[in-house]
Amino acid sequence: MTVLSKSAKQTEEIAFEYAKTLNKGDVVLLSGDLGAGKTAFVKGVAKFFGLDGVTSPTYAYLNIYGDLLYHYDCYRLSCGEDAERLGLTDYFGGDNICFIEWAENIEDALPDTVKKVEILKVSENERTINL
Repeated sequence: MTVLSKSAKQTEEIAFEYAKTLNKGDVVLLSGDLGAGKTAFVKGVAKFFGLDGVTSPTYAYLNIYGDLLYHYDCYRLSCGEDAERLGLTDYFGGDNICFIEWAENIEDALPDTVKKVEILKVSENERTINL
């Protein structure tokens, strides 16, 4: 399914609705250019679960919200072995939901079954979101 978002707020609202389809153990790959709205999407999912304080995990590799939502940024990793060495893969398939940005960098360490969300910039504020 493809939806059009006209603002960061609307991206969060779309993600809030998407969160209703998620289950513990899900791994969701988030793709999109820098500034596309990946973190805004995770903020919307977090709101559904009553969580807040979502920030980009760029420098931390992983931010954890409420022991349920795990938000990864694998931009600075070069392979799945890097993720394994840091213990990032230990959380896949657990009693949590993992959102992974730049997942292509650790593709060889990803579980066999994943969901994908692609966010594409259309203009300054508009985004096409493929769910």
